[in-house]
Amino acid sequence: MPETSRATTTHRRLLLFCFLSSVLCLVLSEPVEGEEAEDISRSHFPDGFLFGTTTSAYQEDIELMHSLGVDAYRFSISWTRILPRGRFGEVNPMGIMFYNRILDHLLLKGIEPFVTIHHHDIPQELAERYGGWLSPLMQEDFVHFARICFESFGHKVKYWVTINEANLFVEMAYIRGWYPPSHCSPPFGNCSAGNSNVEPLIALHNMILAHGKAVKIYRQEFQGKQGGSVGIVVHAMWYEPLRANNELDQQAVTRGLAFGVGWLLDPLVYGDYPSEMRLFLGDALPRFTVDEIDYVKGSIDYIGINHYLTLYAKDCLHSSCPPGGSDHAIRGYVYFTGDRDGVPIGQPTANPGFFVVPGGLEKTVNYMKQRYNNMPMYVTENGYAPPPDEAVQLQQILHDVKRINYHKSYLAAVASSIRDGADVRGYFAWSLMDNFEWVDGYTLRYGLYYVDRRTLKRIPKISALWYRDFLAHSSGNALGLAEYYGRLEQDLRVAGLEDL
Repeated sequence: MPETSRATTTHRRLLLFCFLSSVLCLVLSEPVEGEEAEDISRSHFPDGFLFGTTTSAYQEDIELMHSLGVDAYRFSISWTRILPRGRFGEVNPMGIMFYNRILDHLLLKGIEPFVTIHHHDIPQELAERYGGWLSPLMQEDFVHFARICFESFGHKVKYWVTINEANLFVEMAYIRGWYPPSHCSPPFGNCSAGNSNVEPLIALHNMILAHGKAVKIYRQEFQGKQGGSVGIVVHAMWYEPLRANNELDQQAVTRGLAFGVGWLLDPLVYGDYPSEMRLFLGDALPRFTVDEIDYVKGSIDYIGINHYLTLYAKDCLHSSCPPGGSDHAIRGYVYFTGDRDGVPIGQPTANPGFFVVPGGLEKTVNYMKQRYNNMPMYVTENGYAPPPDEAVQLQQILHDVKRINYHKSYLAAVASSIRDGADVRGYFAWSLMDNFEWVDGYTLRYGLYYVDRRTLKRIPKISALWYRDFLAHSSGNALGLAEYYGRLEQDLRVAGLEDL
């Protein structure tokens, strides 16, 4: 059937279903944008491939995950739940008990724990005593925390992540000043303290050394008897040259990737920062000692990829660029933008600068494959939040066809990379439910489940029903959109929300 005819037929079926269901009329009377997303099924992935969900440390609902049929769940351990004062205080036994209960329940339900030790938050005392990650003393605090995690939970955890998105954290905390401790300097921001050109280099260097020390301890003392693996998660953006076929902008793409992905991963694989960073940053970029190289180089068993963004890159070494820091070495002299001549690079989402570009994930994976010798990879975060004007009414929030199409298209990109030889072993949808999104609070809705903030009821969106079917059927989803809408109406009725 021609594509146009198929879309028309599907729309007519939805209109007919709408006539039969007054609850759903508002959304179903409008054509569904992007309903012809590429089909994808579980059979497109190798045996043993992990499909999961992930949330922040504050939201856990194991029964929901079990009902979805996921293989794995990625969550983070809150440092202050275990060590409220860092190494200057006692271990909190209630925190140990809390996470052991979560791990036990996950394993009971057949869900593999994928555990992140550090996801941005630190005990306040460490910031007050010596400035957190700006001090090398922080390395010992992290190692102390990691050791306690290995000792307390390692017999139940086969997949460890030391630090989540260290490269994004230093960008947001020490260049832009958006995350605590909110350090920055002009032209990147107007903060009460900080140096955007120097502090992020120091902070990330300490995080890399802390990671390396923790992995050394794990491999020497725990890995043999616990049988787990340890990796790190990188915030991985993809770039396309702003000016097509322009060699300078192609070089800007290369620098952008080196200053983003390479900044974190090159030392962990090769023992030093990318040559592009050495060239432009000079002595401002810290150096590794021979002893440090020994435990940092080769200190990951796999790479975790968090991917949300694809942007255009423009050279600022030989071209004029808008103000804002692109002409600084810390940025690699690259200007990033989401549009070319007023046309966005992809469909917009809730986050300014986040666009739907599935090919960006495929290119990111292939880049990792080439740069890091096809080391095992997991897509540890990937997800969609609708623009605010598309998520106002409850029906709009629950009828998240765009989220289904997002995950279909990005899963298809991963499957394509695997066919081309990339060693990708898992995909985690961000997120299980609408959850706490750092400085954005609860304003962004990435979840497969809607959370009623008044009652805390979890209500499946259509994307949750789709993901459940995707995981249950190896040859493709058995149901169409109309059937999903019918299921959703039933769930609303059971929850007592059919009149919303």
